Amino acid sequence: MSTRIPSLNWLRVFEAAARTESFARAAVQLNMSAAAVSQQVKALETRLGTPLFHRHAHAVTLTEAGRAYLPSVQQSLLMLETATTGLFGETREQRLYVQSVLLFAHGVLASGLPGFQAAHPQINLSLSTGNVISDFANRFTDLQIVFGNPALFNTESDELLREHLYPVALPEIAEQIAKPQDLLKFTLIEVSTHRASWPRLFEHLRLPAGQARYFFADNSLMAAELAAHGSGVALARAPASDRIISLSGLVPCLPDIACPGQEAYHLVYPSRTSMRPAARVFRDWLMDYSAAVQTR
Repeated sequence: MSTRIPSLNWLRVFEAAARTESFARAAVQLNMSAAAVSQQVKALETRLGTPLFHRHAHAVTLTEAGRAYLPSVQQSLLMLETATTGLFGETREQRLYVQSVLLFAHGVLASGLPGFQAAHPQINLSLSTGNVISDFANRFTDLQIVFGNPALFNTESDELLREHLYPVALPEIAEQIAKPQDLLKFTLIEVSTHRASWPRLFEHLRLPAGQARYFFADNSLMAAELAAHGSGVALARAPASDRIISLSGLVPCLPDIACPGQEAYHLVYPSRTSMRPAARVFRDWLMDYSAAVQTR
């Protein structure tokens, strides 16, 4: 009787194509031709009896079956890599999977990762982003960077970075806001996934929150983009939001008006004692890097 366990090489090709969302980029990483990648993915799909990718003109995206299959494939490949390293010594390349809240990835991680990669060229880092708690559930990753209560993940954690909040807008709107009460004349862009934002600032400023008019967005990057197009006043979440605030051309509405945020960014992982070497290296680097960002 023939086994349904696919070829290991097919799985490696599938994982690379899924991670890069491109047969061409996967081919470069694997030192193959794009046609060979496509052929091996097709062979895997034939073996499994279901399509794993939607094919587009210049990219591929995972089907529902492909998304469900990917974490198990990644975990299995990493288990093999770890076992091989443990028995036969260091491998030339160590793969590491990190998932981060979008704002932290954009405003903090992106600027630091070139330095990390230069210092640790043997670690092949794969970074994905999420926005709400459900994005971080049932995903195979070595490390996750989350915002809020780390106890929700039932894992060990390290606090990375706290934030402070202050209102920002286009210069022509900001100049109309001379005192805190003037904020209530404008639509306030609120990030719906945060538990403590504008109400937190209103409490600090002793303003009546019930008089505010809100426009809700689901992440801080979108909130900044809306403010950049004149939709209202957004809330900076420094230092993670510093880059998007600058890129969007937004300025503080009330100089020297800021309050500490209620929550923080945390690095979460199943167990420090069972952490793979590449993850341990990244954790140590991230702790130092986040501390440096916090003190800027």
